[in-house]
This record gives sequence, C-alpha cells and structure tokens, in this order.
Amino acid sequence: MKRLVAYLLLTLLAACDGGLWNNPYPATDAGHSILYTAFTERPKHLDPAQAYSENEYEFLSSIYAPPLQYHYLKRPYQLVPMAASRMPRVTYLDQLRHPLPDTAPAEKVAFSVYEIHIKPGMRYQPHPAFATDAKGRPEYDHLTTADLRGIHAPGDFAHSGTRMVTAADYVNQIKRLAHPQLHLPIYGVMSEYIVGLKEYAATLQQALQKNPDGFLDLNAYPLPGVQVVDDTTYRITVHGKYPQFAYWLAMPFFAPMPQEAERFYAQAGMKERNLTLDWWPVGSGPYYLFENDPNRRMVLTRNPYYDSERYPEQGEAADAKAGLLADAGRPLPLTDSIVFTLEKETIPYWNKFLQGYYDASGISSDSFDQAVQVNVGGETSVSEAMREQGITLSTSVATSTLYTGFNWLDPVVGGGCENSKSAPSPQPSPEVSGSKRSDSSCDPERARKLRQAIAIAVDFEEFVSIFANGRGIAAQSPIPPGIFGYRDGRAGINPVVYDWVDGQPRRKPIAEARRLLAEAGYPNGVDAQTRQPLVINLDTTASGVGNKSRLDWLRKQFDKIGVQLVVRSTDYNRFQDKIRRGDTQMFYYGWNADYPDPENFLFLLNGAQAKVSHGGENAANYSNPEYDRLFGQMKNMENSPERLAIIERMLEIVRDDSPWLWGYHPKNYVLQHGWLHNVKPNVMANNRLKYWRVDANARDRFRARWNQPQLWPLWLGAAALLLFGVWMWRALRKREEARSVPFISPR
Repeated sequence: MKRLVAYLLLTLLAACDGGLWNNPYPATDAGHSILYTAFTERPKHLDPAQAYSENEYEFLSSIYAPPLQYHYLKRPYQLVPMAASRMPRVTYLDQLRHPLPDTAPAEKVAFSVYEIHIKPGMRYQPHPAFATDAKGRPEYDHLTTADLRGIHAPGDFAHSGTRMVTAADYVNQIKRLAHPQLHLPIYGVMSEYIVGLKEYAATLQQALQKNPDGFLDLNAYPLPGVQVVDDTTYRITVHGKYPQFAYWLAMPFFAPMPQEAERFYAQAGMKERNLTLDWWPVGSGPYYLFENDPNRRMVLTRNPYYDSERYPEQGEAADAKAGLLADAGRPLPLTDSIVFTLEKETIPYWNKFLQGYYDASGISSDSFDQAVQVNVGGETSVSEAMREQGITLSTSVATSTLYTGFNWLDPVVGGGCENSKSAPSPQPSPEVSGSKRSDSSCDPERARKLRQAIAIAVDFEEFVSIFANGRGIAAQSPIPPGIFGYRDGRAGINPVVYDWVDGQPRRKPIAEARRLLAEAGYPNGVDAQTRQPLVINLDTTASGVGNKSRLDWLRKQFDKIGVQLVVRSTDYNRFQDKIRRGDTQMFYYGWNADYPDPENFLFLLNGAQAKVSHGGENAANYSNPEYDRLFGQMKNMENSPERLAIIERMLEIVRDDSPWLWGYHPKNYVLQHGWLHNVKPNVMANNRLKYWRVDANARDRFRARWNQPQLWPLWLGAAALLLFGVWMWRALRKREEARSVPFISPR
C-alpha cells in the first residue's frame, strides 16, 4: 500500500513539469519549423503522369517543379515561371512550317512552338537512384531480391545522391504521357495537341509487345513534337493555336522525370515493397517525401538542394498592409517540413485545431456557428471565441460552378425539335406520362420560357444561406470570379433572372416566373392542352437522410409555380449511364477549373462537346449554332477587349436559352492560428504550402497555455486513495491485534 501511494505521488509530481499530456507529436518537435496539417483520404497516385486528384496534388505540387506556376499573391490568376527561367517563347507556323507573325489569326496557325528555358543549376532531391560508386557508375542499378531485404523506403539504402535537372528530363516526362503501362488521365487531350503523341503511343505499344518484360527505354523512341535543344532548353510543338497550353505547363504532368528513377524502380522486387514512383516520387521541387504511411501520416521534408526560388516581392494593393510581403525575397520554402496526419472525421480534426495541434483548418457545417459570425450585411468574421485565440479567417470563391442542367434532347424542357429527333428521348415513368409530349409537338419557345420560369423560381441565394452556411455566391453564368470574362456589379447580372435594385442584384418576383410559365402553356403548372399537371424529373446521386432536406427544399421551389418535381435518386454509375444516354430531364452537376481560362467553362455548353452525340463534357447536350460559332472564334484568343466582347455575347445567348440553373460558386473558408503567416487563398496554386511560415516558439507557448492538464481531480483522487489506505491499514491492524489476544477458557 505504501508503495502504491508513493508511486502515485511521483506520477503527479512528474505531471507538474509543464509537459502536454495530449500532444500527438514527439516532444523533440518543439521549437522546430514544422507545418502541421491533415489529409482526409490517402492519395492513390504520386506518379505525376498518373495523378489528377486534388488530394494527390496537395503532395505532388510540393515535390515536383513544372516550368510554370501561378503567382501566389496576384489576382486575377497569373502564370509566372517556376522552373523556367522566363515565360515560354511561342512561335506560330503555317502548314509549311513557315513563321507567322504573333498577330496571325488562329485559322492560319497550323503549329505553335513553345520554347522553354529552364533555370540552370537546379538539382533533384537526395535519392538512392542517383547514388554512384567510386567510378561514377550507378550504385544500385543491379539489385537482387536479396539486396532488398530490410528495405522498405528510399531512406533505407545506405547511400543517396543527386544531379542537375536537364531539359531532357522534361522531355522524358512528356513522353511518359503516352506510356502504355500507365493510367494517363490527360493522354486523350494531349494527343490531340502535341504533335506526334498519338503515333508515339502506338510505337510504344508495339515496342512493349515485342519485349513485355523488359524496361521500356523512351530515349530509344523520338517524339517529333518534343525536342531537346540543349541542356537547359527544349521545345514542344502543338497543333494549331492553343494559348491554354501554357496552363498545362503549370501542372505536375509536365514536371521533370529522371530516367534513373524509372530504371531504379523497375528492378525486380521493388514493386512488391511499394518502391515505385506511385509511392515514393522523385522530384526537384521544394520538398521531398520523407515518410509515407498513408493510413496514418505522411511527411514532406525540405529538399536541401532547392535554392532556385524566392518569396514574391509584389502582390495586390492590400497585401503589404496584411503582412503578406514581410518575407519578400526570402528563399523558399519557409518551413523545414510538413507533417500530414490522416483525419477521416471532422470532429477530431476540429478539436486538434482548437488545441493548436493543426496550424490551419477548414470549417465543417457542424462547426460553422462556433467559428464564424455573419453580420446583417452578410459579411463574415471569426466568432469572439476564435478571436480570443488569435484565430483569423481567410475566404475565397472557388473556381467552380455547381449547377442543375436541363437535357436539351428532352421534348418538354429541351431546346429544339431538331435535337430531340436526332437522339433518344428519355423514357417517361408511369406517373409522369401525362406531362410528356411527343417529339412532333416539341416547341423550342415554349421550352425556353419554361426553363426561364424555373430559373427564377429556384432561389439559390436561399439555398446557399440554408445549406452552405452562406459559403457561396449565386452564379450569373458559367464563369466564376477570378476568371477572365466574369463581371461584377450590374454589368455581370443575368437579366433573365435578376433585376438591378438599390445597387445590387435582386431575383425577379415569383409573379414573373408564373407569367412565363403561363406563356409556355402551363398556367398554374397545368398543361393547357392536355389538362395534366406538369411533372419534371430530376436525376441525382443524392440520397439518404443527409440529402432529404435539400431535396425537399428543391420540391418547394417548384411548388411556388405549381410544378411537380419528381426526384429520381440512383447510384453514381447508373447516374453516369443515364447522362451518357441522355435519359434525363434535369440533373445535378458541377465543374472545377482545370485552368483559369473562360474556355474551360464555356466549352461545357459547346455543341461539339455534347455528351450523347460526341461523348464530351456538355452534359446538357446544349446546342446553339451562334454560340458554337462564337466559341470557335473565342477559344484560342488571348485575353483582350475583343475576346471579352465575344464572351459577353455568348453569355447573352446562354442566359436567354437557360440550359442550366446557374447554381452557385462555392466559397472556401480557412481558419489559421496567429503563428501561421502568409496565408492567402489561392484556389489555382496547389503549391501554396511553400509560402507559409510558422512561428514555432509562439505556437509552443499557446499550446502550453491551452493544453495544461487539470490536476485537481488527480490530487483529489490521490487524497481519497490515501485516506482509504490509512483506513484499511488501521482496520487490518485492529484485526491482527484481535487475533493476537490469548484465549482463556472458563473454569
């Protein structure tokens, strides 16, 4: 008993040393320049030729160095050099490869040649693929299975090395976009533009068939559209005039790939140990992957050879006042390592952020009211509780559009008889057969007014307020803020749905929607010809309790004009199949920008991209000859007043046709602690973490203040245990004394 009490007292005394009992990180991390964040889903691919998901780019954009990147501070989003020493020089050629002036119209340009100069002296991360012996030969190029015993990560090898990045490495990666053994998400797009890439893929396929088990040496097969000029210069030739190609040069698809890494990982026994580019990437960016346990945590560490980049010295007008230029000119990255911890649930993530164990956090719907307050003017700020902790809020509108589409091939809501006759019409369900019309009675003007009435009735401002905590803005067109062609104020409203009142857009009254519905032949939601209620089908993957309230809300929006909405929920694969076949009337969809250009949104309504007839991304199958003509004129133009005028005419057309309920553009909300600096939302720059700086000493002080254990319950428990021990000791002692009294028998 005495030993137990003594042990408890020693434990309590040890707890008084100021240590944090709930700290999830090693005590040795204290005071170090480490950024702590989380990921919610393990990345599937880390090979830059195969990765194309946001959670994968979170890592790849810090590991690889493509030629270009987005300026961290400037808006609208602007491309600037990263690995390139300057912006690519573009030369235009005619069909005979004769040079054309820069002002040549797109129809005369047969080829565009991008000449890219990379910065000299850039080096790869330390890696055993670059290790050499005393004679300068690769040290680990003939490994056997026995040599790999105990090896599970590149850091397990005794030696590592590095080398200079060359133009040939960039060419090698472009060739990998046609590799027959890889899953290549952009091969289809690039094969239409990069000269010879489609034929190159066929050549590689034939070579692989001849030697299926050998290493496919891409150097043995030249690609006509990509050429090495010298160690720091290469050229890419694309078909036609395609200004948007520069945006692709900011993606990891076009980062350098050393062939030593491919050969290293191609050796026997590597794949079985997850020693692949998909698990252990090899890059020349600011960080490299030091630890990869995707079921628990992943760690990026500063590339010791990265010295080719500085924090930007210019930004927007308000950036200096916000402290975003305090680190101007400093070498990047500004933190030594980044620790990503897997957090599948939002509540633990949120609680650890409040305790100071994550430096920044998004906001879930459950935590929104705790974190954010909205004033009567709709402006958001952090709550008082957050402000007391020194937490600040950064917001940005995503380059995304979430919309509800009308199927242009449908005879009721569609756009033209010629379209509905040329494709299979949706099969009516029994309960809505009365509202269907035959193709022969299709009326484009009637359908247009019906779509406009629905567009007015469905109040997306209310939707954003109720279901997104105000985190979004109602869309006026497909183009979100930050993209060329987006207009603020009166010039940017959709006049079909909104009026400009008291300096702001106001949704037209529901009486206007009812008027349009009556003109469409559906007074009070009843077909004037058939006397049947108008019933519209909405196809969606939303189901379950969590989505019931949203779908009920949407039904009420249609009820305002007397139209019945039937929601047909289905699984994702079935939904995609219905979209491909055009077996819908209305559907939920969305689009995230691949690159910040209006073409990347306006092509979603181009007739040549129709889903049913062409397998493209125009899920509404919308077709308007004038819009398509203007799109062909606009898509390859540089941003200019002339291009803007064409875009505005295109927006007039689609606003009047209303092939979508334009929906809304989501807002991103990020909370950050006061010790985290240089946080500015940039929805296009996935490599933003290299700009962030942490004041580790301040973080340690706040963590200690917020996470001191409450010891009084332990002291109270110890006192109770001590009293109980004394009582037990006295009770046992009395019992022993009673046993020691001699027994005297009566006489």
